[in-house]
Amino acid sequence: MLNYLWAGMILVGVVYGAFSGRMPDITNAALDSAKDAVSLCITMIGVMSFWTGIMEIASRAGIIETAAKKMKPLIRFLFPEIPEGHKAGEHITTNFIANFLGLGWAATPAGLKAMEELGKLEDDRRKGKVSGPVRKKGIAGNEMCTFLIINISSLQLIPVNVIAYRSQYGSANPAAITGAGILATAVSTGVAIIFCKIMDRKQRG
Repeated sequence: MLNYLWAGMILVGVVYGAFSGRMPDITNAALDSAKDAVSLCITMIGVMSFWTGIMEIASRAGIIETAAKKMKPLIRFLFPEIPEGHKAGEHITTNFIANFLGLGWAATPAGLKAMEELGKLEDDRRKGKVSGPVRKKGIAGNEMCTFLIINISSLQLIPVNVIAYRSQYGSANPAAITGAGILATAVSTGVAIIFCKIMDRKQRG
């Protein structure tokens, strides 16, 4: 549906430009936009490579492991049904840390691994290897839903993506968005946690 919407908007713009005699402006805008898109991609690749490298260094230096231990009470509060020491907890922690730094691209691999491990946890429960609520195959468990919602709300302490975009397009102070970003994502994450806890209590009740 979205593809049809965008295609329709482009077609209407081209037709209007043709009838209004502004086709040269449309052509110039298309060429300029293509150039800006390539330039933005190069900038974001550099930013992505830098921060992904920082995350890898932090992981090998044991910083991620230390942070995971510090965040263990938070993980236990959000995901009380995940067994102690389960691999899903480690991947969830890595995902949260990457999101805190605004590194959505670095958070995605950890998020996928976390969902994979949560899926295995559901399978183990169905086989009786692990205690906990058993759900039918194909139905997401509470941990999966909670992780997905919190991951979408994504508390960000350093919105690297937005700062890079603002810098690319000539902002005088690209980092000025940091305060507003922290406030907005803190509110969205807080609402997400409250919602998950309410739904969890309803299911238990």
